[in-house]
Amino acid sequence: MNCTFKILNESQVTGNNAQLIPLFFSEENNLELEYVASGLSPIDMDLIKHVVENHEFNPAKNEYMVVHGKNNDEIKQIVLVGMGIKTDCDLDKLRTIFGNAIRFLRNKNILEVDVYLSILKELRNGMETQIQAITEGLALGNYEFDKWKSKQKINKAIHINFVIKQIDANEVEQCQKGMLLGAHMSEGVELARDMVNNPANKMTPTDMANIAINMEKILPVSSTVLEYDDMVSLGMEALVGVAKGSTELPKLIIVKYEGDPNNPDNNICFIGKGITFDTGGISLKPPAGMENMKGDMAGGASVLGAMHIVASCKPAVNVIGIIPATENMPGGSAQKPGDVVTTMNGKTIEVINTDAEGRLVLADALCYADFLGVKKVIDVATLTGAMVVTLGKVCTGFMSNDQEFSNLLLAASRSSGEKFWELPLFDEYEDLIKSDVADMKNTGGRQAGSITAAMLLKNFVNGMSWIHLDIAGTSTSTKNNGYLVKGATGLPARTLAQIAIDMSEKLD
Repeated sequence: MNCTFKILNESQVTGNNAQLIPLFFSEENNLELEYVASGLSPIDMDLIKHVVENHEFNPAKNEYMVVHGKNNDEIKQIVLVGMGIKTDCDLDKLRTIFGNAIRFLRNKNILEVDVYLSILKELRNGMETQIQAITEGLALGNYEFDKWKSKQKINKAIHINFVIKQIDANEVEQCQKGMLLGAHMSEGVELARDMVNNPANKMTPTDMANIAINMEKILPVSSTVLEYDDMVSLGMEALVGVAKGSTELPKLIIVKYEGDPNNPDNNICFIGKGITFDTGGISLKPPAGMENMKGDMAGGASVLGAMHIVASCKPAVNVIGIIPATENMPGGSAQKPGDVVTTMNGKTIEVINTDAEGRLVLADALCYADFLGVKKVIDVATLTGAMVVTLGKVCTGFMSNDQEFSNLLLAASRSSGEKFWELPLFDEYEDLIKSDVADMKNTGGRQAGSITAAMLLKNFVNGMSWIHLDIAGTSTSTKNNGYLVKGATGLPARTLAQIAIDMSEKLD
C-alpha cells in the first residue's frame, strides 16, 4: 500500500502541505464552505468562491481542480474535490470520489496533502465509517500492478493527513479505528489483486499455497496444505480429476483463524475456487481471451485476502479459509467428457463438460468444510459466463439456503459497497442436472446456467448454512473507476471480512 495515513487536529497542521478541500453543493445549489478548513484564509475562500461562481469548477459534479493560494509569502496548492449533493453522499460514493482523487494527486505529483474532513460531521454516516471508506478509496485507487515490467515506475508514497476541526478525544479514537480498519481492508484487497493480476506461470497452486504458509509468519493464523495423496486418501476424486491433465500438482489450502477458541461452533468458512489456469481441459476453450483464464483463481485469492483482513482485525469468531487450487489442462491423462467421479461424501458426478470444473473442485471443498464441523459457509468462484450475461460487471449474483445468512451478507455489503443480487434455487432446477449414469451431471445445458451450477453445489452442503457467490463478472474491471482499477478488483474480500466482523460484534 503505497500511501500513509494520519489523523490530525487543526493545531497540528503545519501549512506546508497541499490542502484537499471537499466541496458539496446543497439542494439549493449554494456552495457550502462552512466547516471546510480553518487553514484557509479569507483570500483563499474568496478564490474558491470565484472559480465556482465563474463555472471553472462545479462541486455538484465529481470534478477535481488545483488552485493556488498563499501561505504567508509561499504559494500553496489547494485541491478542490467536487462531492456532489450532500444528501446523496453515501459510503461508496466517498470511496469512489477519493479513489479518483488520489490518482489526480499522483498525476499532479502532490505527495503530501492535508485532507480537511470536518464537513463530514454533517453526513448521516458516522465519522468512523466515513474515515474507513475514504481510507479504502485512497488506498485502493492508488493501486498499480507493474511487477513484470522491466522498467517499473518509481512511485513515491503519498502521505495523507486527515484534518478535522474541533475534534475531541473520543472522536479521535473513532477516526483512528476507522482509518486502521480501512487500511486492513485495503491490504487484504491488494493481496487478492496481486494474486489475480499475476500470470499463471507465476501464480501456480504451489505459489498460492506458499502465500498461505507465509501468512502464518506475520498474522495469527495457522496454514495447512493437503497434497495430492492426501486428497486421494480422503476420496476427493472430483478435485483430483480436474488436476489430472496438469503437471502442476493440486493443493488444498486451509487457513484457520481462531478468534473464539472456547466456542468452536462460532465459526464461518470461506471457500474460494483456485483454478490457477483454465484451458477448459479436453472441452477446450477458444483461444481468443484465454490469457484471461489466469484469473480463474480470483475466488481463492479473495478468500486469502479476506483471511488477511480477518486476522489483522482479530474479531471474536473462528474463520476458516479453504482454497482447492489446481490447473485445468488437456494433458494425456486429463479427465474426459463422460467420466464419472466420486466426491468426498460419496456422491457421484458425471462429467459432461470438463470446462465446468469449478463446481467439481468446490464440491469436494464443501465436503471438507462439513468434515471440519463448519456451521456457515460461503463459496466464492468465477463460476459461470451465464452470470456475466445476467448481471454484467456491476453486481455479484448469489444463491443461498438460509435467508438469515443472506441478510448477513446484504448487511455487510451495505458497509463494503460491493453489490450483490439473489437468484432463486427452486427445486425444479434440479431436473436440469439429473444424470442417467450418476447422481448428477456437472452441466445442465443452456438454461439457467448459473443456477444449475449452484444446484450441484447444494448437494454437498449437508446442513450447513450456505451462500454461493458467482464473481465471474465482478472479479475484474475493464477501466479505472474510483477505487476500482483496471484489472483485478479483489472482490468480495471486504464483504467476507465484514461478515466475520459483524458476527463478532453480534456477540458483544
